[in-house]
Amino acid sequence: MTSVHRDLDLRPREAAIDEAGHPLHLLSEEELRAHVAEVLERARRRSAGLTDAVDDADLVKQHSTLMSPLVWDLAHVGSQEEIWLVRDVGGRDPLRPDIDDLYDAFQHPRSTRPELPLLGPEEARRYVTEVRAKAMDVLERAALRGRDLTCHAFAFGMVAQHEQQHDETMLATHQLRRGDPVLHAPAPPPAVVHDLPEEVVVPAGPFAMGTSIEPWALDNEQPVHEVFVDTFALDTIPVTNGRYTEFVDDGGYTDPRWWSAAGWAYRSAHGITAPRFWRREDGQWWRIRFGVYEPVPPDEPVVHVSYYEAEAFAAWAGKRLPTEAEWEKAARYDPATGRSRRYPWGDDDPTSEHANLGQRHLRPAPVGAYPRGASPLGVHQLIGDVWEWTSSDFHPYPGFVAFPYREYSEVFFGSEYKVLRGGSFGSDAVAVRGTFRNWDFPLRRQIFAGFRCARDVRGGDAGV
Repeated sequence: MTSVHRDLDLRPREAAIDEAGHPLHLLSEEELRAHVAEVLERARRRSAGLTDAVDDADLVKQHSTLMSPLVWDLAHVGSQEEIWLVRDVGGRDPLRPDIDDLYDAFQHPRSTRPELPLLGPEEARRYVTEVRAKAMDVLERAALRGRDLTCHAFAFGMVAQHEQQHDETMLATHQLRRGDPVLHAPAPPPAVVHDLPEEVVVPAGPFAMGTSIEPWALDNEQPVHEVFVDTFALDTIPVTNGRYTEFVDDGGYTDPRWWSAAGWAYRSAHGITAPRFWRREDGQWWRIRFGVYEPVPPDEPVVHVSYYEAEAFAAWAGKRLPTEAEWEKAARYDPATGRSRRYPWGDDDPTSEHANLGQRHLRPAPVGAYPRGASPLGVHQLIGDVWEWTSSDFHPYPGFVAFPYREYSEVFFGSEYKVLRGGSFGSDAVAVRGTFRNWDFPLRRQIFAGFRCARDVRGGDAGV
């Protein structure tokens, strides 16, 4: 079992693996409780909005075999909150031990969950409301120190992140839902910087990857360790719809030269000819976005592409996908100090001026919309907008210890999954960091995933 508190005391001090502290360390216990209450309430407001937006028939319906019914996700977040906060941290009697198995994600695949005797919509709402009331009482009384699970309110942060992750999953279910639009949000801000360079050169050298001091970091983000990365070039912005259209229109989906064997087999078997939700009519590309049928905007990052599609585009462009270490170095490394920041812009939590997060907008923002979120090296929109595929398989860091349970990360390690970084417009700030690691099957297209390209830099072209 890892110890957040112990890691604080054993933080490595070598400059090459120096990482930033976290604002939570500066809060009093009273301020920490207020902060926890706010992030829990933010997650619950979002869960309520995603489930109240549709009628009961839509709540219990399975909109895709890739996804659970929305009502399952709602009760599942309540079940996990009961298990970790009410029972474990609070030591209270179980509310509904009879439904533990129903909402255990490892016992029932998504495709079969509609067949289970799930709580109905009103019963699910009552259940999560009752759990939350007891969890807030636990928050008022629990010691936020001592145990690994409660130090710096880790368990509460874990539960808030878990609910927000399921909110993003429910948002993806809404994208798969057929029918009139039920979700609404203002458009993202326009681009304010233009004519950015195509790529940024990241110099060779070591940097601090991962973290040992981020209080709410999950086990797969830990521990901090030094990684040496050779010089490479990284796209300044994510690949846009306009640029991706060039690949499509150039026959990229019909030319096996650009595809891996696995990618070509998948493309061929499923007849994939463009990103998911795209259609071509009268010589123009259109898309379906949360029930809205609209022209594909050329200046937004491409979204709903699989790893295989990202990999093929990169080959067509004469580049490759970045490794996970390259992505994190570009996002966190500050060459002026040699330190790894929490975020590209610094150590402060994201605001609406830094990144497109939290479902404020139901789409990626145009590239160049968040200059305040750029990294010290000048890479833009690394956080928010779209998850970015990397070429790395999902493996543990040296010194990894599973906490608080093996099923969060350990059982997924291996070559079956690819790592994604950075979060999307559907990710909440509590569940996105410069160290946060997402993973999924390389064939996934319903998730809010895009990418940017990288290339090797050899001697003479380092200044390009």
